[in-house]
Amino acid sequence: MQTKIEKIDSQSVLVLKNIQDQAMDQLDFLSFREKLSYANISHHEKRKEWASSRMAIKEAMDALNIPYPGFFKDEHGKSQVMKGGGQVSLSHTQGYAGAIFHRDLPVGIDMDLVREKILRIGFRFLDQKELDFLTKDPVHYTMAWSAKESIFKCQGKKGVSFRENILLEPFEPDAQLIKGKIRGTEFADHHYQVRVEKIQDVILTYTIW
Repeated sequence: MQTKIEKIDSQSVLVLKNIQDQAMDQLDFLSFREKLSYANISHHEKRKEWASSRMAIKEAMDALNIPYPGFFKDEHGKSQVMKGGGQVSLSHTQGYAGAIFHRDLPVGIDMDLVREKILRIGFRFLDQKELDFLTKDPVHYTMAWSAKESIFKCQGKKGVSFRENILLEPFEPDAQLIKGKIRGTEFADHHYQVRVEKIQDVILTYTIW
């Protein structure tokens, strides 16, 4: 896979890119503020990840015929449009970068490499009810972590605990949809539907409010 462009509906697009296949000399579309941010990244791989995620969001917006406006991170660490409307979320992991854009609704995306060590730290981000239904499978645990990360990004505020506030309904290791909610916050009545895809040893999740 070099680039995957998925038009979810008339309002939203998901783009996935293979970082190693991206040319780093095609960044003229970046805003001045973003070019400064890019110039301040010294680590080579981090530069490629950052640039690839920006190329992904540009291609998502191109698919919707929306000019690229530039993005910045707000006080909660969530990417925001510099001018105009729309909602965006970005993610990257070893080898891949992804982005999702919606014209109106908040979105969240996450990509995580499956690793055995996640089984040892599950208690840090999982409620006891979740520990009870999850199998001792790093794929199953990574799906849970990634789903919570996508929900966290979608709601867009700091101070939300993965273990205490984000609760997932039981799901199987081959699930393509995970349901969850945030409890104990102002968003307690909202339920999320998180889409799941497996790309080799990477778990991708995304959700739209």
